[in-house]
Amino acid sequence: MAGGHHNPQAIHMDPALIKWNNMTVNRHKYFRWTPRTAWISFAYVILVPGILGVAGYMTEGKWEMRGKRRGDMISEF
Repeated sequence: MAGGHHNPQAIHMDPALIKWNNMTVNRHKYFRWTPRTAWISFAYVILVPGILGVAGYMTEGKWEMRGKRRGDMISEF
């Protein structure tokens, strides 16, 4: 039958995977604010949601997708 491997020493972990896991767990200890990380944080926290919000606000109510048939216009203005 499958299974039955009760010896925990039978599987050896790859040292590269252990190193990668330790780096991922302790990433907050080694983080530094650099111009690159500041720009990436700004872009993902403020810039992208801001652009999407402005685009959504500007197009609010301009298109009606419900109850349209082929050939009907989706613009309501």
